[in-house]
Amino acid sequence: MARDVTDETPITSRDELVTWLEAGCKPAAEFRVGTEHEKIPFYRDGLVPVPYEGAGSSDGKGIRALLDGMRADLGWAPITDRGAIIGLYDEAKGGAISLEPGGQFELSGAPVTTIHETEAELEHHFTMLDAVARPLGIGFLALGMSPRWALSEAPVMPKQRYEIMTRYMPKVGTRGLEMMFLTSTVQANLDFSGEADMVQKLRVSLALQPLVTALFANSPFSDGKLNGFLSARSEVWRDTDKARTGMLPFAFEPGMGFERYADYALDVPMYFVKRGETYHDVAGASFRDLLDGRLPQLPGERATISDWANHISTIFPEVRLKRYLEMRGADAGPRPLLPALPALFVGLLYEPACLDAAWDLVKSWDAAARESLRAEVPRLGLGATIGGRSLREIGVEVLCLARQGLALRKRLDAEGRDETRFLDPLDAIVHGRSEAERLVELYETRWHGSVEPAFTECIY
Repeated sequence: MARDVTDETPITSRDELVTWLEAGCKPAAEFRVGTEHEKIPFYRDGLVPVPYEGAGSSDGKGIRALLDGMRADLGWAPITDRGAIIGLYDEAKGGAISLEPGGQFELSGAPVTTIHETEAELEHHFTMLDAVARPLGIGFLALGMSPRWALSEAPVMPKQRYEIMTRYMPKVGTRGLEMMFLTSTVQANLDFSGEADMVQKLRVSLALQPLVTALFANSPFSDGKLNGFLSARSEVWRDTDKARTGMLPFAFEPGMGFERYADYALDVPMYFVKRGETYHDVAGASFRDLLDGRLPQLPGERATISDWANHISTIFPEVRLKRYLEMRGADAGPRPLLPALPALFVGLLYEPACLDAAWDLVKSWDAAARESLRAEVPRLGLGATIGGRSLREIGVEVLCLARQGLALRKRLDAEGRDETRFLDPLDAIVHGRSEAERLVELYETRWHGSVEPAFTECIY
């Protein structure tokens, strides 16, 4: 998330929480797509993590210097926490740059109309970033997980919310800190027109998120060696915090809608309450208590729109409902795969016939089958099965549907090309091998059992 919401409008009832979610509905003509991606910075000299302030001979050449340089070049507004710059915000278009806990550098793209615009946004971002990062000796890994350093070596960013999460994570899972400090992802955000449309899109997207993990698998290394997974990032999420992660089986039950999701979110334990510039640690507390003005840590405080929006942002299922839907199953990967994710879901979800066909493909899968698939995918990738079929076979059908959807949109670039070209890298994977499988082979052959070549061959 780029920055926390600051709307102090009081909330007096559960119905207002539901209304906040419903406010995301918009006509299909106004649908947009947003793309977020993280990347792990490292010093080219030494292949070590980049701290906030810089370290040793690199003093003044850390994450803060990156943000300062991007701010000067872009003219974006700073986002600060206790006086430290922690991000940038494009007040004109709505895009942002933010920091994940271990310094992962994130672009939260502005909502745009076409994948061509997404590609242009990415191109501009990487051009600007390279101009700032290269003189600082900083590069960026195009991987879903740090391949070399241990959790104890990861830098820590000066963000209060992350301090609270760092204390809380070991209480609710064994791998939450790895998720925070060592992983990186690419996400796509898409719109819905009403409750029924939201529910169908959520169900299709949840069911297909393991396929996304398999297609984008790109984290086979950790601690300087193979870790036994194609997507170790995805496996880490399986034991981060079961109260706020997973495949949301209730979303497939009768009666699913905005109210049901709001009730789910109300029962997810809180991390913090922000008042002014201070984040109050209320980790484990109930939002229902804040709504009723009886939160033990903050007696008498009542919930605001800010509190609800920020709380929603601390829930991490495979697909998250905010005022749009977030696809969260993919590892970060090479440049061509970044626009491929939004292209996949625009093609599937924004053409009604393709959305209906995608639902027909997955609607017979029950909760146990979906969960089993989710558990198999980090290790097996496209070799995982559901309903007697491999994900590779299903992936061919899904990509065909997405291609049809993008072709029907007829959104052309200046050269007359439609958006289907952005699916080409995924077609190559589903008919061949994932990035993770390619990297495993390199590690076992040309790289001679070392991950160091990743710092020159798997970078942006």
